[in-house]
Amino acid sequence: MDDSETTGESANGQNIRHGRGKKRRKTVRNSIILGVVAVLVLAAGAAAFYVLNIAKSFDDKRVVAEEVFPDETSRPPAAEPESPSYDAQNVLLLGVDLREEMSDDIDEVGGGRADAIMVMHIPSDRDEVQIMSIMRDNWVPIEGHGHAKINAALAYGGIPLMVSTVENFIDMRIDHVAVIDFDGFQGLTDALGGVEVDSEESFTTRDHAFDKGKQTLDGDEALSFVRERKAFTDGDYQRARNQQAYMRAVIARLLSRDVLTSPGKISDSVDAFAPFLTVDEELNARYLAGLGYEMRKIRNRDIHFFTSPTLGTGWEDSQSIVEPDWEEIDVLREHFAEDTVSDYTAPSSPSQ
Repeated sequence: MDDSETTGESANGQNIRHGRGKKRRKTVRNSIILGVVAVLVLAAGAAAFYVLNIAKSFDDKRVVAEEVFPDETSRPPAAEPESPSYDAQNVLLLGVDLREEMSDDIDEVGGGRADAIMVMHIPSDRDEVQIMSIMRDNWVPIEGHGHAKINAALAYGGIPLMVSTVENFIDMRIDHVAVIDFDGFQGLTDALGGVEVDSEESFTTRDHAFDKGKQTLDGDEALSFVRERKAFTDGDYQRARNQQAYMRAVIARLLSRDVLTSPGKISDSVDAFAPFLTVDEELNARYLAGLGYEMRKIRNRDIHFFTSPTLGTGWEDSQSIVEPDWEEIDVLREHFAEDTVSDYTAPSSPSQ
């Protein structure tokens, strides 16, 4: 799969080795791999397969949204797996900032806008994971509201309308949803003792300065890193790449030797993360543990990132927008429908 638009390589560009002859360590590593359920459920997923009491902690601390999915009559059909394959899964990952845009109750996720929108595709063969960023300014149809920026769906109709809008965008069913307050990014980063990101550019935000290349970020710096867009000439394009760089960094950190062999660090990560996580009812420790077993052969190099195709920026209703490349999106939809997203070649970013 070609993901040169955003990474030019797989998840973190390196193969982490943990030695041979240590059967327990290898088993733990395979279990923690279910962190590829993406950074929004990464720590929780790892814990779910690590020890039962940490898994229970995740189930106790996460918030279950009462309404997640739109009316069934308007949704794409559920997948029908062909034995012995598993069914492909599409997980919608949303990053929001409750401190600035919504109430303090994370269960009240409507009324705000999503700063990070990603669809994680888990194919039926469980050999790879593809994570697609959808830039929040994509100008798309939103049921009952005409055309608007895609992140406005959350404000117009909460999670169900956001799910419906993304399902229409990819013409495929969303199976699970995870919404994280950006404070969760901050807490997870600090619980891991910081993460090393590889920044494509040097830039300065209101509170922090970032160098080009590799650097270790604490939680406050990580929050600033994933949210900034005004510092870049291509705005939301670079922000999407930075969010992907952060996800690669967290995956690499969670798969590092000192974290893999430390139940305490995994537990601390879950405790810092889960309270800021709102999920559908079925996205629980049991689901994550089962998925972790199914994906036990996956490694860092099997996680790929790309961004949904666009034509560049434009103007609608006196506001700057991102124009979706609908012709190319039709190609992408076919890959989702045929469970061949791993074969999709993402086009290069358009000139701004």
